[in-house]
Amino acid sequence: MSSLNQVNANIGRYRWTICALIFFATTVNYLDRQVLSLLAPDLSKEFGWTNSDYANITAVFQFVYAISMLFAGRIIDILGTRAGYIAAIIVWSIGAIMHAYAIPMGEFTNNILALAGLAAVPVSIAGFMISRAVLAFGEAGNFPAAIKATAEYFPKKERSFATGIFNSGANVGAILAPLLVPWIAAHWGWQTAFILVGAVGFVWMGFWFVFYDAPHKQKRLSPTELAYINSDNDEPIAPVTTKEEKTSWFKLLGYRQTWAFASGKFMTDGVWWFYLFWLPKYLEAQFGLHKTEIMIPLAVLYSMTMIGSIGGGWFPTYFMNKGYNVYDGRIRAMFVIALFPLVVLLAQPFGSYSYWVPVLLIGIGASAHQAWSCNIFTTVSDMFPKKAVASVVGIGGMAGGLGGVALSKLGGWLFDYYGALGEIYTGYAIMFGICAVAYLIALGIMVSLVPKYKPISDL
Repeated sequence: MSSLNQVNANIGRYRWTICALIFFATTVNYLDRQVLSLLAPDLSKEFGWTNSDYANITAVFQFVYAISMLFAGRIIDILGTRAGYIAAIIVWSIGAIMHAYAIPMGEFTNNILALAGLAAVPVSIAGFMISRAVLAFGEAGNFPAAIKATAEYFPKKERSFATGIFNSGANVGAILAPLLVPWIAAHWGWQTAFILVGAVGFVWMGFWFVFYDAPHKQKRLSPTELAYINSDNDEPIAPVTTKEEKTSWFKLLGYRQTWAFASGKFMTDGVWWFYLFWLPKYLEAQFGLHKTEIMIPLAVLYSMTMIGSIGGGWFPTYFMNKGYNVYDGRIRAMFVIALFPLVVLLAQPFGSYSYWVPVLLIGIGASAHQAWSCNIFTTVSDMFPKKAVASVVGIGGMAGGLGGVALSKLGGWLFDYYGALGEIYTGYAIMFGICAVAYLIALGIMVSLVPKYKPISDL
């Protein structure tokens, strides 16, 4: 029996039930956000969108997500994990369903703009922008709530592994979406795809309401498991009746640890956004794959990311078992992980052999991103007290969203520019080059800001 199984057998495993709930929430989160990208080739033809138009629609999601992350972290800290997560999934599920009604919403928006004396926006673009904004506002709550729940229910030595497991829900969502969405759209229309996928969040909400509560209130959690959760906790455990004091954003911005996390997110989050939002259009533009033809390549690609997410969560323990502290072990693991995306540099040069070559190489890069992601998230709970975790994750999430906006806008411009020249290959080659080197640059910045493990003790 492995050491983890032995621990579970001796003290209980309810914390893994919570991890499973977060995993499914993250799966729903990524299902909802990916529907548009899978329908984008057909919607672009139906509504006459250019690459820049599509980039603007995706940029709205990323910009609103970025700003909302800042407030989402604070709202989660104020409402608490249980209520905050429920509020987030209600909003994002409504936003997902709203996409099905993008045209009437666009017409309504233009009526408002006309009354204000402002220029009209193409109806489809306006409607989808509004829908993406609502979706982004709700989805911004997922990771602050998930990281906070992980910090509440897991000791530090298990957090990156638990984060890797729930973060793999993003991969499962990305796998299921290309298998389900094109098929639903082909049989029942693109509006139905948005409605059915969006409604899943309301099902999850019922399970969260029943099974989640703060650890000190959780009746299903044994005293032994609760003690284990707090076994390597260096924070004083507040009495149940004590109201948790909140930390201001300005105070958090005074720490290098906050800037290290935010810098790493800014440099690398856009890579995942790019893969998520642009790969279906890439496979169509360069290889002529349409509709259900992209199902299997994308499912294979995102299946590969499961390895990175779960393996990346475990990987730092290899160094920690050799005597490194949690931060040093994590940074060493992140350096090794940052080397793998370099293979994406080969995607275009070797893509002439088959579309499977870039699919597999980008799959390695995307897998490395997920390994990186679960570790960079865990640096927050490594160094900040639990009361500040969601707020710091929110700050970093905002930085990551802004990085995603920049990369998406750059991609839209490059693809329109080189597409007009008949050289779309070059546009994607430039973008894949950026995606390949982003992680090593990000790690260099993070280590320069926080070269040694230094947990925050004065909040």
